[in-house]
Amino acid sequence: MEIAGKTVAITGGGRGLGRAMAVEFAKKGAVLALIDLNEADLAETRSLCTAIGSTARTYTCNVTNEDAVSATMDAIVKDAGHIDVLINNAGIVKDGLLIKVKDGTVVGKMGLDQWNAVIGVNLTGVFLCGREAAERMIRSGKGGVIVNISSISKDGNAGQTNYSAAKAGVAAMTTVWAKELARFNIRAGAIAPGYCATDILANMSPETLAKVTAPVPLKRLGQPSEVANAATFIVENEFFTGRTLYLDGGLRL
Repeated sequence: MEIAGKTVAITGGGRGLGRAMAVEFAKKGAVLALIDLNEADLAETRSLCTAIGSTARTYTCNVTNEDAVSATMDAIVKDAGHIDVLINNAGIVKDGLLIKVKDGTVVGKMGLDQWNAVIGVNLTGVFLCGREAAERMIRSGKGGVIVNISSISKDGNAGQTNYSAAKAGVAAMTTVWAKELARFNIRAGAIAPGYCATDILANMSPETLAKVTAPVPLKRLGQPSEVANAATFIVENEFFTGRTLYLDGGLRL
């Protein structure tokens, strides 16, 4: 798909990987539809995109709310005419051990609130946004691309029962959607990043950062721009569908 002139909707577009992807797509001439809960973050990303010369609009939306997602997708279609690309990027973490034991005694466990919050945003939100975007792509008759942001943690990472389960589900849904939507000329791909220099990790102390990067063969964090390049690759390569790209510097959890 030629990106120039295409409407690209990005959830979690206010900061981090979402912002990096918005800027990269803006450089390629896309029209941006930026979706997030934080209006200030959205405004900053929009400014970065418009400074490049791209058209960028912002939409405040809770991706776990079915009605809000539907209304947001309708608003994007009304403003831009159609949706060509959806980047399902919004996500949160609420890490914790399944069971926490100290001196042989159970002292804690992952709460249902931790589970529900992460599954709600990272899995249900991806489902809702993917479903609603796909419906509008089908109605337009123009096809499209859905890019889901999974994680290397999808293969199982200690302390992340909720996050790993959600990201594994995201990868699985990607394959399902690729099979179901191909007849409508809609492709679906996923990216599974490893540790990246987003706000949380980028502000680590040198000592902590060294521990995080030690098991990574390339001995560094991934850059948000590198994830953004992977997203544009999936959109531009019309023979790519149903697969997850690992972008982890060689790390295997």
